[in-house]
Amino acid sequence: MMRRDRRTYCVYITGGYPGTLYIGMTSNLHKRVFDHKFHRIEGFTQKYDVVRLLYWESFDELSNAIHREKQLKGWVRAKKIALIGFQNPHWLDLAREWYPWMKSGGSRDGSAPQPDSLRESGCSAHHDIER
Repeated sequence: MMRRDRRTYCVYITGGYPGTLYIGMTSNLHKRVFDHKFHRIEGFTQKYDVVRLLYWESFDELSNAIHREKQLKGWVRAKKIALIGFQNPHWLDLAREWYPWMKSGGSRDGSAPQPDSLRESGCSAHHDIER
């Protein structure tokens, strides 16, 4: 019998200035955050510069991750902010040290070499713009 590798699914919230929030789900958090930080995907996250990982949680079951993502997307903005503040009171970028090779002379376009851990992954997203 062939053994399947155990997968982990992450629900995450990224943020940008002046307060835009983006909620997504992925099977490869490091790759997905890299995509946000270095604008590798055109669209909302690039336009609103939501590059700081503010919150994340992981799940062993895809259905649980999807349920949690939908739950967070349904919350009012104040509740999302309270969740981030409870887990990350200073709103630090939780991925600030994940890509050290990009700091010294690297550009934000993501043109630097990527490790194998940044391979393609499935994802979905939701955004919340402060008005």
